[in-house]
Amino acid sequence: MNDVKQVIEEKITQLKKKIAESIEKVQSSDTLYQIKMKFLGRGGELSEFMKVMKDVPKEDKPTIGAVINALKTWAENEFSNLESTIKQLELKAQYKTEAIDVTMPGLTKPTGAYHPNTLVRRELISIFAGMGFTVFEGPEIENDYYNFTALNTPKDHPARDMQDTFYITEDLLLRTQTSAGQIRVMEKAQPPIKILSPGKVYRSDDDATHSPMFSQMEGLVVDKGITLCDLKGMLDEFARKIFGNGVKTRLRPSYFPFTEPSVEVDVSCFECGGKGCRLCKGTGWIEVLGAGMVNRHVLEGCGVDPDVYSGFAFGMGIERIAMLKYGINNMKLLFEGDTRFLKQFKG
Repeated sequence: MNDVKQVIEEKITQLKKKIAESIEKVQSSDTLYQIKMKFLGRGGELSEFMKVMKDVPKEDKPTIGAVINALKTWAENEFSNLESTIKQLELKAQYKTEAIDVTMPGLTKPTGAYHPNTLVRRELISIFAGMGFTVFEGPEIENDYYNFTALNTPKDHPARDMQDTFYITEDLLLRTQTSAGQIRVMEKAQPPIKILSPGKVYRSDDDATHSPMFSQMEGLVVDKGITLCDLKGMLDEFARKIFGNGVKTRLRPSYFPFTEPSVEVDVSCFECGGKGCRLCKGTGWIEVLGAGMVNRHVLEGCGVDPDVYSGFAFGMGIERIAMLKYGINNMKLLFEGDTRFLKQFKG
């Protein structure tokens, strides 16, 4: 019987040595847990070892049981102490990897830039606001009356063919000009009137200098005693501020159904000073916008007495001004969203 006791004591010593050797190899919480379950878990080696107690003589069971319990207590303490140590080491490693060096330079993110159209639109509004204009923005989906009829362009008028209109229904369309906003203002406000009407317009036209969708900015002034000289003086101020000092304007006869007389407005070439270059095609002048005195029929249709009041209107393409101001040779660049192009306008 003493042979059984001796064998069990030797197995206990071997198991303790095996546990100690396994603990020495532990380097992580996961490994520690697996080894702990291997020896102390339900079905573990120590639990299986308890089954041999049935073979221990009755008189030796208290002694062998005490040795086995001592091994279990020792193993639990070893695993507990090691678990605490490993957690501390892992926490330090985590702090090290997540540490922030406040002395290092910050990570900068690239900032965006305003689109050249936006830059020009803002500059134009600022220029004309300095001359007393306020901004009115009308709807992009307009009805035929405001877009054409009220602007002295009846159904059978050939000027409608100039617009290449996108119709939604027989009466609704994508506006071809922001002039429709001028009618809406004159119907509701009494002179004096001094407004800008910027926004997107739509025409069936597409090439290097035209787009089916583009931006316009139109202006309207209505008051007593307004003349073409007032228009010329205002345009001179606009040209100097947008293209630089020394730039002059000239008016050439033209035709628009809602103005009479109508003019095309040129500015002296700011690239060559009027001597002639590729930009002005050797003429020394660059066409920038259309304008004229508001037609009597348009004033009457809006309830404004043309014998008391007169006015002028003008309209320009924002993309055209942007192309001239920044030397852009293809209008499509303004719509492609290419960051290599747009970042050139970052201030």
